[in-house]
Amino acid sequence: MKFQHLFPIALFAVFAGQVHAAAPVVSNVTFAQRTGTHLVEITYDVIADTPTVAVWLEISSDGGTTFSVPATTVGGAIGAGVAIGTGKTMTWDAGADWSGQYSAQMRFKVTASDRPPPLPTEFSLIPAGVFQMGDQSNPLVGGNSELPVHTVQVSAFYMGKYEVTKEEWDAVRVWGFNNGYTDLPAGGGKAANHPVHSITWYDMVKWCNARSEKDGLRPCYTVSGSIYKTGSNGAVECDWNVSGYRLPTEAEWEKAARGGVSGKNFPWGGDTISHSQANYYSSALTAYDVSPTRNHHPTYAVSNKPYSSPVGSFAPNGYGLYDMAGNMWEWCWDWYGSYSAGSQTDPRGASSGSSRVYRGGSWGNGAANARCSFRIATDPTYSNPSWVGFRPARSLVP
Repeated sequence: MKFQHLFPIALFAVFAGQVHAAAPVVSNVTFAQRTGTHLVEITYDVIADTPTVAVWLEISSDGGTTFSVPATTVGGAIGAGVAIGTGKTMTWDAGADWSGQYSAQMRFKVTASDRPPPLPTEFSLIPAGVFQMGDQSNPLVGGNSELPVHTVQVSAFYMGKYEVTKEEWDAVRVWGFNNGYTDLPAGGGKAANHPVHSITWYDMVKWCNARSEKDGLRPCYTVSGSIYKTGSNGAVECDWNVSGYRLPTEAEWEKAARGGVSGKNFPWGGDTISHSQANYYSSALTAYDVSPTRNHHPTYAVSNKPYSSPVGSFAPNGYGLYDMAGNMWEWCWDWYGSYSAGSQTDPRGASSGSSRVYRGGSWGNGAANARCSFRIATDPTYSNPSWVGFRPARSLVP
């Protein structure tokens, strides 16, 4: 890779904080490019009323008009729990995040706060409310696991707009290796902007913790009170009252998939499906599959499997979420269990089990599997399929 010199670069500090205490202050920001490398070292001082702060980095290539340059591969004094003091250092890997790019108007923004970093723009707020969970249109013959339809109240939460891509997985995995997450697998992905696959439920949970720490958030998942970082431990617990990334519950997933529309089969608020709306396996055997093209999606059934599509290739649902039908199955938190008829508030599945739920269908499954209510489950250690991925959620906490 040919390294582009990153200069001139202007750096400046900003601060943020709560009104009940003096805001953290960042000062004396400097940078130095390591000669002959694509690494940029950024140093700063930070003072605050608290012993630690959350620190994050934003990068602009247009003189500070927008801060859209990826600041993903950053190590050192960044994230949650950074001790206050002088001479703090973080290192940005420009070659990994911005390979081959160049601008004479680079800007770095270093922010310290006594609160977690702001929510990334790739999340949608799913409002609190009641919905009817389960198979409301009975497209299947006879009883099935989607019955009985029951009333569920779900608290407001954040849901990722997109399935996690291979590029996102890799960036967090690299950070994780240097911070105690030593067994996150490489996984698979047809391209950087396609969903990651061939990873277990446990891998996804650990990745969520790693991304939480990387982004300065409190991790959700623990084992015996410690942050869950390695292994496949069936005793993993979730703290629903912290701001870190996590898998959605099955009820959260279905509410989000329905996009605010009741009683319909699919996320776009309709009862039929075609290849213009999702990446799935079309068949004339299903009456509500009205696609004029059949079998695998003709646009994406190229080269080797998986025949996945880049995330966001189809229109979003009413909540701004993409690919809630087809492309990749998506793991949820819940152990699989049967529905009960009674109304529930924020259900989180069975208390124990042998299989975790996943939802949404995939590029290799038919129309029935892509319905909002369809549910399936498997052993959380299963990592072979190239048709199962995930998207993160976050609790809405103060």
